[in-house]
Amino acid sequence: MSLISGMTGFGRAEGAGHGWTWSVEARSVNGRNLEVRFRGPNGFDALDRAAKTAGQTRFARGQITVGIHAKRVEGGEATVTINAAVLARYLTLANELAEDGATPPSADGLLALRGVIETPEEIEDPETRAALEAVMARTVEAALDALKGSRHAEGAQLAPLLLDFISRIEALVASAEGEAQAQVEAIRDRFSRRMSELAPDAPGLEDRIFLEAAALAAKADVREELDRLTAHVGAARQLMASPPAGRKLDFLSQEFMREANTLCSKSATTALTGIGLELKAVIEQLREQVQNVE
Repeated sequence: MSLISGMTGFGRAEGAGHGWTWSVEARSVNGRNLEVRFRGPNGFDALDRAAKTAGQTRFARGQITVGIHAKRVEGGEATVTINAAVLARYLTLANELAEDGATPPSADGLLALRGVIETPEEIEDPETRAALEAVMARTVEAALDALKGSRHAEGAQLAPLLLDFISRIEALVASAEGEAQAQVEAIRDRFSRRMSELAPDAPGLEDRIFLEAAALAAKADVREELDRLTAHVGAARQLMASPPAGRKLDFLSQEFMREANTLCSKSATTALTGIGLELKAVIEQLREQVQNVE
């Protein structure tokens, strides 16, 4: 059986080359669809595309964030420059706000604004840049592979829970089938007593009771709902063996609940109603856990 996967996990990988060192962290949380976000150093736009492509080939659902932290190691500390034009624009805006009563900005506050301080991170040689991005992209893939392993580990914990819920649903459906067979007789006896109390001497009472009881029993027939529930149990087991199945299992849990609600509404005995209510509780537990499945 193929392993199902969860949607929560973490992966990390590190790399170095071409005068740089970097680390990549990949995290994921639950999500109805797949969304891959990338955060990296300025000037490495190609890594954004590489991260999203790698994520899309490995995952089907979940919100995934890939972050890369990189720094230069060659030549000691990198020099920094101040972008005077950007700083002048910030100062103009700050003076205008100060005239309206705002607190004047501090020097360190201005220097912390985006674009004021520049570091020489641009790589002039296109071939060197391409080689560096290719190595970084492999580290991104390694981090995503580690994330995938983490999500598989979560799936290994989820699988027994889901299979147990499916088995409990199957057992409750079997119990409901036994109770459903007694519904016709229960409805007939109940209707017969009621009619005998209201009109004990009515002509043709026995035939009337038989016809009315048959009509009520037809309305209370739950065999169709039980057949569909049985089919859903088989479909759920097949999906468990064919991941990714989270979205389909989510839809199937809604179908389970639809049939269980109809079963309860048609129930004519306390015993069958009790089984239906317990069935709904187990289905809800299944639905909650399915939200964690890729």
